[in-house]
Amino acid sequence: MQFQYRKIPLSLYIHIPWCERKCPYCDFNSHQAKQEINEPRYVETLLTDLDADLLDFGEAVRDREIKTIFIGGGTPSLFSSKSYQILFRGLKERLDFAADIEVTLEANPGSSEAVKFAGFKEAGINRLSIGVQSYNQQHLNRLGRVHSSTEAIAAAKYAKEAGLNNFNLDLMFGLPDQTLEQSLSDLAQAIKLQPTHLSCYQLTIEPNTLFHHNPPITPKEEALWDMQEALQKTLLEHGYEQYEVSAYSQNSRQCRHNLNYWNFGDYLGIGAGAHGKITTIDGVYRTWKIKHPNSYLTKTSKLGGKSQVAPRTLTFEYMLNALRLNNGFSISEFEARTAQSEHSISALIQKHLKLGLIDKTNSQITPTLFGHNMLNNMLEDYLEHSQSE
Repeated sequence: MQFQYRKIPLSLYIHIPWCERKCPYCDFNSHQAKQEINEPRYVETLLTDLDADLLDFGEAVRDREIKTIFIGGGTPSLFSSKSYQILFRGLKERLDFAADIEVTLEANPGSSEAVKFAGFKEAGINRLSIGVQSYNQQHLNRLGRVHSSTEAIAAAKYAKEAGLNNFNLDLMFGLPDQTLEQSLSDLAQAIKLQPTHLSCYQLTIEPNTLFHHNPPITPKEEALWDMQEALQKTLLEHGYEQYEVSAYSQNSRQCRHNLNYWNFGDYLGIGAGAHGKITTIDGVYRTWKIKHPNSYLTKTSKLGGKSQVAPRTLTFEYMLNALRLNNGFSISEFEARTAQSEHSISALIQKHLKLGLIDKTNSQITPTLFGHNMLNNMLEDYLEHSQSE
């Protein structure tokens, strides 16, 4: 089978690595801005980075529309709207934007960033993802967040005033010393602000973070289950449909960029520490860029590298994302994006059907509620499958 790469949606990820202060739970490639950021230089380097990828992949990306853009970090809202206007002029000179392109920017709720929202919209950004995490000031302090609960509420109002009505609010649960009632109070406040999308996920302690070196006391497993079930019930009652493990949306306003990731779509990745995935006629390639922003800005030659994904691991990588989705995946899409046949996974499909982990309707595979709870077990099966080929 051949890769049908021209049928695979193409996105763009842009990484802004600076933040005002590193949060103790954060394991992303983010660096505290200890001096004034040279925004013009970084924008110039981003475009140089993109030029190199376009040249490197040539036919595989030429004439393919960019369906979505996501600007992540760090804290991308630290940059001025003028910098984004310059950046987007450069992007449009190099790329074909889809008419209905979704352009998301991650934003800090602090008022110093929120007042920029109108300028962001003018630059071409049409969706915000606001990193609230909690509306409880005590919990915000424990998480090391630089914004206040008042600013977190104001940020959503700023977004609406700027005409950015399509926005996501990020919420965490399972915070240090958090009760069920406090987690529901956070959600109630978020719902009151009428976001089109809510990300609601459990705090996890990741390696190489301050919380990993000095772990806080978090709720026990039984309490976490109670929180998750109560939060999911409340979200459903208010019209937020769960479409992924921690993602909920109203009126079919799912994050199309993240859906492209989870559906094993392609994406260019530019910026310090950015990653990308590009499908060519002969295989799937992963790309990466230099992580430290100072090195990224001063590098005079290649800003990163690429490697081809071994065919035997493609199935596992596909399932790692697709099985997170409530709607799962279709067999035809699996074949088109991995160049593997249905026969290659038929034994595992039958096994998971018998165990009640998935349902199959025609050629659509969907995880059951039990399957979502046992996701790691299914993925272990696919990992073993990829290693045995």
